[in-house]
Amino acid sequence: MAYQETLHPILGKVADNIEKVMVGKKDIVVLSLTAILANGHVLLEDVPGVGKTMMVRALAKSTGAEFKRIQFTPDLLPSDVTGVSIYNPKTLEFEYRSGPIMGNIILADEINRTSPKTQSALLEAMEEDSVTVDGVTMSLGRPFFVMATQNPVEYEGTYPLPEAQLDRFLFKLRMGYPTVAEELEVLDLQEKRHPLLDIESVITKDELVGFQKQAETVYVDLSIKEYIVQMTQKTRHHSDIYLGVSPRGSIALMKAAQAFAFLYNRDYVIPDDIQYLAPYTLTHRMILRPEAKFEGKRPETILQDIIMDTKVPVERPKMKS
Repeated sequence: MAYQETLHPILGKVADNIEKVMVGKKDIVVLSLTAILANGHVLLEDVPGVGKTMMVRALAKSTGAEFKRIQFTPDLLPSDVTGVSIYNPKTLEFEYRSGPIMGNIILADEINRTSPKTQSALLEAMEEDSVTVDGVTMSLGRPFFVMATQNPVEYEGTYPLPEAQLDRFLFKLRMGYPTVAEELEVLDLQEKRHPLLDIESVITKDELVGFQKQAETVYVDLSIKEYIVQMTQKTRHHSDIYLGVSPRGSIALMKAAQAFAFLYNRDYVIPDDIQYLAPYTLTHRMILRPEAKFEGKRPETILQDIIMDTKVPVERPKMKS
């Protein structure tokens, strides 16, 4: 973490609960909770076997939310995600059979192993909190949180996610391999019984929805908004960047900062929140020029230079309502 603060007393217990199975991944746990509080979604990119699926299942069990899993394969159809209408000869009517998207916490596993057409089936659900089947639009339940996993693009049989779909994810995260000590602790935990079996809910899904609404009320000073806009504007005019961060990215960073501040028991956003969250929120929304890629430049490095080059606002006293 960029700095040490005390987590929200109740949400901190949720984080501790997840950390029982996710050894040494506190930053990923905190960022995942931040995303769900901000009504956003997460894309986890990493090699198989580092605990991506276990992370999502632990989050669902800790919040009492309904967990659904979609295993993306090359032959998966959009209707396999959203559901389908089936004719009932008894009632002489079509009945909707819901797909796995109709849950609270959705694991979209290996999303880049399916075709772009099926990948796009998630777009409406992630953006509008609804799905449309045979012309009928149905609202999704609350909370609704998608954590998609993908293998690195160098892996065989993968389809790169379209830019429009990448832009729908609040964060793009990488878990990484554990250290030697952490991996030994993982072996100890799973020697006799999987720790996920002992995870119990800390809050209800209704309480989680209440926390989401409270996070929306966190105060964002004008100077913080200007800080965000200056940062995203620089991505649009940088010589190495072909396509900079869209206004949706600016909104995403602000919403993430509100949720992050709430998670750390604050009712206002500070510049440190923006600096810490910007790499997770903005880099996957940037497209580099071909010559910059050829020179080995990376969005993460360019964004860090932009952050260093953007004047940090002097924190003002929180306005009284």
